[in-house]
Amino acid sequence: MKIEKRYNDFSSFVRKKFNGRVQKVSIDAGFTCPNKDGTKGIGGCTYCNNNTFNPKYCKPIKPISIQIEEGISFFSKKYKSQNYLAYFQAFTNTYAPLSDLIPMYEEALNHKDVLGLVIATRPDSIKDEVLDYLETLSKKGVFIKLEYGLESTNNSTLDKINRCQTHEEAIDAFNRSKDRGLYLGGHIILGLPGEGREDMLEHASKISELPIQSLKIHTRQAS
Repeated sequence: MKIEKRYNDFSSFVRKKFNGRVQKVSIDAGFTCPNKDGTKGIGGCTYCNNNTFNPKYCKPIKPISIQIEEGISFFSKKYKSQNYLAYFQAFTNTYAPLSDLIPMYEEALNHKDVLGLVIATRPDSIKDEVLDYLETLSKKGVFIKLEYGLESTNNSTLDKINRCQTHEEAIDAFNRSKDRGLYLGGHIILGLPGEGREDMLEHASKISELPIQSLKIHTRQAS
């Protein structure tokens, strides 16, 4: 008996949108974060370790085009034919002047097999001029997904994990990003220190109020 999912998964959405399999290929473009470089804090979030999820080919010393080629080479061994989304994944991928961001994003988009961008960033690190530029790309038919790190909707928890941002900043970022033709996603971690079932249910209520199209949910591993 076929069991129907009670949610729409992102991979199925992408397959339907592009009429075929599309794989995210990760990129480390050498960004940092405002709570690592001293702008808002130092040391980063308490759980921050990009090496745990960065593929081996992702090295900021390599050009973006080379990282994409090596990522495609890796995935092509598993899947015969597909297209790709360039996934700017490591750290805060809008945390630079627009004049620096444009060459990075366009280097990725210049690859013949790349259909769009997935950009992971912090809600407190997205300027309107960057949103304007991404909106321009979207109007040209480029798929753009902005993936905001919420982590928690509870400000006291955000303080505990040294996130150096508030949920109010997340609300502001989503509201400034909506109605621009961008696909808006969020990321949350369940089970952060001090949070229980009621907190998780409150996350669901607060996130449902955002103009959000997808949510990535991670669970905190017990130590």
